[in-house]
Amino acid sequence: MTKRIPLQGLPQRTDAELETHADALRDVVTRRRTVRDFSSRPVPDRVIDACLAVAASAPSGANQQPWHFVVVRDPAVKRRIRTEAEAGERAFYEGRAPDEWLDALAPLGTDAHKPFLEEAPCLVVIFAETYGIETDGEKRKHYYVQESVGIATGMLISTLHQVGLASLTHTPSPMRFLNEILDRPENERPYLILVVGHAATDATVPAIERKSLDKVISRR
Repeated sequence: MTKRIPLQGLPQRTDAELETHADALRDVVTRRRTVRDFSSRPVPDRVIDACLAVAASAPSGANQQPWHFVVVRDPAVKRRIRTEAEAGERAFYEGRAPDEWLDALAPLGTDAHKPFLEEAPCLVVIFAETYGIETDGEKRKHYYVQESVGIATGMLISTLHQVGLASLTHTPSPMRFLNEILDRPENERPYLILVVGHAATDATVPAIERKSLDKVISRR
């Protein structure tokens, strides 16, 4: 049985204080948008590490923390990732994707060209650890890997936005080339590439609308 300690760090607030904080956070986080136009301005390691500390604190199945984050800054490595990713994307757009999917993507203006993989100062490649490996080499089953890594990724995206950085999630298919380029073991499966940096001064985003809350919330 794991030793239990007192809960700390969760402030006790009145309902009015909760409403104020909730409204303020809503106003900040709901302005977050996926960005494809990045500045070359570098981001300090300390900032990225602080945001990753938040992601690494996420809840996980049986506290197994089945994730690994690779921070990529080397231009040559970013170039290799872009080359491999665009090869897969061309195959997707030119044949593998059904027409229905392409029709859904058309309003967003996306294509196989992914310059942001090189232009942004930082890529965070997130791996999901499908099973653990004990010190004696034995495999250890992991539980709720997808859910756990998804929660950590969401926390990272939200934190980056609140810090003041832009981000974009990219999931080239297939992604196993990332294991080879980044020298990650077989038990780690690429989850996604998170492109991170400052938005370009002339950055634009699609004029899209979100579903109203009454469409996505039910109460019983």
